Amino acid sequence: MSVLVLVEPEDLDDLGAGLSVVSQEVLTFARSLPGDEVDAVLVGAVGQPTEAVLAHCREQGVRTLHVSPDARLERYAARAWARVVDAAAEAGGAAYLIGGGTPHGNEVLAHVAAARSVPMPCNVVAVVQSEPLEVERQVVGGAVLERVALGDGAGLAVASVAGHAVAPQAAPSPGPAHVAEVDVELTDADLAAQVVRIEAREGGDTSALTGANVVVGAGRGVGGPDQFDDVEALAARLGGAVGVSRVVTSLGWRPHHEQVGQTGSRIAPDLYLACGISGAIQHWAGCSSSKTIIAINTDGEAPMVTKARYAVIGDMHEVIPAVLEELS
Repeated sequence: MSVLVLVEPEDLDDLGAGLSVVSQEVLTFARSLPGDEVDAVLVGAVGQPTEAVLAHCREQGVRTLHVSPDARLERYAARAWARVVDAAAEAGGAAYLIGGGTPHGNEVLAHVAAARSVPMPCNVVAVVQSEPLEVERQVVGGAVLERVALGDGAGLAVASVAGHAVAPQAAPSPGPAHVAEVDVELTDADLAAQVVRIEAREGGDTSALTGANVVVGAGRGVGGPDQFDDVEALAARLGGAVGVSRVVTSLGWRPHHEQVGQTGSRIAPDLYLACGISGAIQHWAGCSSSKTIIAINTDGEAPMVTKARYAVIGDMHEVIPAVLEELS
């Protein structure tokens, strides 16, 4: 009985970067499932995997890395990619199929689940019971944890894992990461919907925010579009990034790529400093994986204050300059 993980590269245009952090997290999570072996399948990177990809697979204890030689799969096509993933699961005798809760991961896994007529819980964060297998998953924007059964032992169980559910950790012993090609006869219908062009995002990249170890967040309490100097200065001093709440982007004060929340980016920094943010459920869904949260707010009853590990009750425009002075 094995676990198959749908993995994604950090950058499809630069496979020398290896696997994405989310994929490394899911490979770590896979070892908590009751499978004897962990296999992986990589779609979209046609040809032999790079040494960086193989190194990450070996580090995570992967037995076999399934790839496809079909050049038509270089462009994302959910149904076609799902055909390859399904074939890899069949070839490896997988009991469980999991992947990251990314846009590609959720869509591809959903196609596999639909083809096999099995349910697919999304945003799984933990295994809570092995026999029978039950997992916890995030619902209601991360405000509630739901406990659900994963599979019935009769067929393939499919699920996506929430980003930052676990931290990537090397397997107790490296895996061989043998490369195996998966041949699938793709039809025109499989390729009917596919990516034909990729355009660069205007106004910035979310990677600086999602990859930051420190994020300084700001909400409506900042006061206006010209009141971010202290926030930016503190983020720069701490070597971090600026994040904002949805209302800040809705008001046009800051660009959308800085938004943290259910409709923005999900972050998991070592430190999240939430300044003037009330902490609505939608925002909490994006920052709840932060290791330490410190809230600065004039309202001592604000949801962010009550959920934070530490809180400073006061005006952010007085507190932040004092912190900067101490750090100088």
